[in-house]
Order: sequence, then C-alpha cells, then structure tokens
Amino acid sequence: MFMQRAALTAARRAAVPVARRTFATSLVRCEAPKDKDVPAPQYKTLSEIRSRDDLFGPGAPVGTVPTDLNQSTGIERLEILGKVEGVDIFDMRPLDASRKGTVAEPILVRSAGEEQFAGCTGFPADSHNVIWVGMTRDRPVDRCSECGNVYKMDYVGPEDDGHGHHDHHGYEEPKTFADYVKPEYH
Repeated sequence: MFMQRAALTAARRAAVPVARRTFATSLVRCEAPKDKDVPAPQYKTLSEIRSRDDLFGPGAPVGTVPTDLNQSTGIERLEILGKVEGVDIFDMRPLDASRKGTVAEPILVRSAGEEQFAGCTGFPADSHNVIWVGMTRDRPVDRCSECGNVYKMDYVGPEDDGHGHHDHHGYEEPKTFADYVKPEYH
C-alpha cells in the first residue's frame, strides 16, 4: 500500500512534458442572398383551402431559418392560418356555464366528429368534480349524472364522412338510463 502511494506521488512530481492544446477559432460569416428579386412566399387563406394538398407550407427561402408558417403542414397549418386571420379553428372557448341546461334548452356542444365529450362541473360552475358526458351523432343529447345538466351535440362536420356506413360492424351501443325514460318525459 505504501509503495503504491509513493509511486503515485513520484509520478506526479516527475517532469513530464505536457502537450498544450491551442485554442483556435474560425470566422465564417453567412449572409442572406444578395438577390433582391426573390419574391416573398405567398400563403393561401382559409377560404382558398380546398383539399389536403393545400395544407403544405412553401418552405423557407435558402439561407433563412424557417418559421412555423413556412414549414407547418396539415391540421397544424390550418390552425396557424386560422390564427393569422383571427379565426379560432378548434373553438377552445369554455361552454356556457351561465345557465343550467334543460331538455328544452340544452347546452350546445359543437363537434365536427362522430362523438364529442364535454366536462360538466355543475351549476353553478365548480359545484362538483368534473364528470365527462359523451355524445354521439346517433345519440346527440346526454345528461350529467350528478347535477342534471343537459348537453346536446351540434354536429358541424361534413354530412358524408366517407365511411359509407354507421353500423360499426354490428356493434350495438350500450344502453344508458336515457334509453329507459318514457317518451312523455321528453
């Protein structure tokens, strides 16, 4: 043990030439192209979008860093173009909580899909924990099991969804208490 320590100490004290590494830098300057005749990319507005092919960005000009507007595609591009024009594509506003939804006047929930879920916190707002209420195109009205708020899905999507059928391959949707309510109570 003593010999190992002595050997380490002697090795540290020995005059070993140390190769020093120099610090070198290179200066590279990148400038934008000198062509002033490069036209700015043209963006389609929401009214000009007709198909999925219209939702591809033009990309960034050579020598520049692309922005989200340059490189976004698909539904993200649709959202960004909507924000540029001041349109909230996904309608992220909270639902109307100023009143209680009834069968005669339900709280409307917009949907572009086959089904939509709404989180009910009761009336007045935040009177119970969030209970998720599910609505479909086949059954657009549903009621919160805690407070009785009635929600109705307002379908705003395309009439023909491209599937050609709604039977879901023989799958029967499960029954709920709403299926057993007498028609005269509606």
